[in-house]
Amino acid sequence: MSTKLDKMATWPVGKLLFSMGIPAVFSMLIQAMYNVVDSVYISNYSQDALFAIGLASPMQMISLSLALGGAVGVGTLLSRRLGEKNREEANAIATTGVVITVIHIIIIILLAIVGIRPFLSLFTPRPEIVELGYDYLIVVMGVCFGQFFAILFERILQAQGKMMFPMFSQLIGAVVNIVLDPIFIFGNGFIPEMGMMGAAIATVLGQIASMVFIACALFFGKHEVKISFRNFKMKAERLKDIYAVGIPTAVINMISSFTTTLMNGVLVNFSENAVTSLSIYFRLQSFVFMPIYGFNQGALPILSYTYGARNAERYLKTTKLYILTAVICMTIGTALFIFKPDLLLSFFEMDQALFGVAVTTLQIIAISFIPAALSIVISTVFQSFGNGATAMIQSILRQLLVLVPIAYLLAQFGILDLVWYAYPIAEIFVVICFVPLAIKEYKKSFNL
Repeated sequence: MSTKLDKMATWPVGKLLFSMGIPAVFSMLIQAMYNVVDSVYISNYSQDALFAIGLASPMQMISLSLALGGAVGVGTLLSRRLGEKNREEANAIATTGVVITVIHIIIIILLAIVGIRPFLSLFTPRPEIVELGYDYLIVVMGVCFGQFFAILFERILQAQGKMMFPMFSQLIGAVVNIVLDPIFIFGNGFIPEMGMMGAAIATVLGQIASMVFIACALFFGKHEVKISFRNFKMKAERLKDIYAVGIPTAVINMISSFTTTLMNGVLVNFSENAVTSLSIYFRLQSFVFMPIYGFNQGALPILSYTYGARNAERYLKTTKLYILTAVICMTIGTALFIFKPDLLLSFFEMDQALFGVAVTTLQIIAISFIPAALSIVISTVFQSFGNGATAMIQSILRQLLVLVPIAYLLAQFGILDLVWYAYPIAEIFVVICFVPLAIKEYKKSFNL
């Protein structure tokens, strides 16, 4: 076995986690920057367009969720098989990932064709808002192959400890997107003004650029895992193992979509500004959460590999370091959102009414950041053991079954500011419930 893979077993935990996590953190921060810049350009195009993006984001999240579900399922199982030194099965898992990705792309395209306008019409009677959202989503979801394959190939490389290629892949995609955004949104020279559709075209071109780069790195580089259809057979047991983690991962991310949809339904009763401020919050909070998810991309392959190698002590050291890193990142983010919300919001074009709502939104929801970090770590632990179902239940409670009912109840007081407190309440509740379960899962998995 090559030294590239041996590092998963032999490198010191701190060096390994940061060598794999920091490139992923950088990648995720690039992605966060793209999300914010995209919204900044759209806010300069029109405030109606920014409102439309807020309504459209749940359907866009469904596409991303399906892409992540398949890719994380493949990557997690890959890491375990590599930890078991079963390279032949690892190759078959990667190839299976390509097949299921094609199927997932077809599902999203069909959903886009039949579902976009009916979905948007649920939240606004204004046809111009529906058309703005449709112009964006029909392109982003209809031409989603770049996003799906880029994510899959990145996870296959990350499962082998190769973190630099995914970082450069996301960097290329973000740069292409950021450069093209103002050109396609506002027009330039022979390129006409395309507004929301222009933003979507810039997005998919960035995703395709990422896909091309990471595909070249995977297929033409020297790696432990190879994708090949020679003598390949689909196996039910392999699919079961992939989807044991993949389906819960997809559901976990889709829950965000459903939650945002339901929260928009609560908030729209207050004002369009309430919906828009939540959309702005999600764009800005990505700068805080993306580092955590970046370290997740480093920690999950390490934990999965270590579990496959049955090294309980190394597993625990990695988890503790991941927790410490996540809490430090979230503490910084909490301070920034509470004490400097005006600085964060200064990038967006908005009137004073929206600005006032957005400031309060950021300050209150930021209270949830530190418990949210612990929730993400706990979910990663369950996924590394192949127990995606528990991770899914945790996320359902955290983002849906606790958050939305509490938000609805608080909304009955007729005070918008109270609704935002549903976020910290939900996060704290889930941490209290699931920390003991995670400890029990660790002891059970290693027979301690």
